[in-house]
Amino acid sequence: MANRDELVAACDRWLEPHRFKDYTVNGLQVAGTEDVKRVMTGVTACQALLDEAVAWQADLVLVHHGYFWKNESVTITGMKRRRLATLLAHDINLLAYHLPLDAHPELGNNAELGRRLGFSVTGCADGALGEGLVWLGESRPGLDAAGLARDISACLDREPLLIQAPGGGDIRRVAWCTGGAQDMISVAQEAGADAFISGEISERTTHLAREMGIHYLAAGHHATERYGVQALGERLAAECDIEHRFVDIDNPA
Repeated sequence: MANRDELVAACDRWLEPHRFKDYTVNGLQVAGTEDVKRVMTGVTACQALLDEAVAWQADLVLVHHGYFWKNESVTITGMKRRRLATLLAHDINLLAYHLPLDAHPELGNNAELGRRLGFSVTGCADGALGEGLVWLGESRPGLDAAGLARDISACLDREPLLIQAPGGGDIRRVAWCTGGAQDMISVAQEAGADAFISGEISERTTHLAREMGIHYLAAGHHATERYGVQALGERLAAECDIEHRFVDIDNPA
């Protein structure tokens, strides 16, 4: 068993949310019981995940996508009311980390995705946010765009959408940023990457990739962000004497 505030302090110490200009609140979003035996992790604090937490008798839910986003309505109605009512009725804490969990060098979404895809990390490109969210690495020798797409499909269990740059050729340098980071493609291109991997694609992304001469792979917002929160949950379980369970509420986006 662990104390809630000690768990939150540990996560804050590891992830350093104060360094980020984010679109949401990082850290404890909803307070529940002070005594924590079970932590459930997931990508998004949707109702389906909360229902799993109730069934498992979790004391704390830890996610990448929590609540209280910039520009959303402040009213507690409809879906938001049902979600909050579930947490409060069962005395469950909600802990969420967005950009800090993307960027962490060991536990983050980018770190975990690069490790699973076998990239040799060489650095980060600052980009517009200036927070090292675009990662750079070297791929295995002889890898082309189609081969990279196959590697991603095997790793994430879903086929990415591939936009091939004219000319083809082997990929030497790869850039990636999980989630909805398609507009960071210019950062990747300026950093000398031959390919850029992210979660989502917009209409403009196709034209940008072709005209910039960089392969683009949209591997899924949810699929690329499943691993950081798992790593964080496992670290908490190892160091704080609690049970941890990750639940993957599938999302095709």
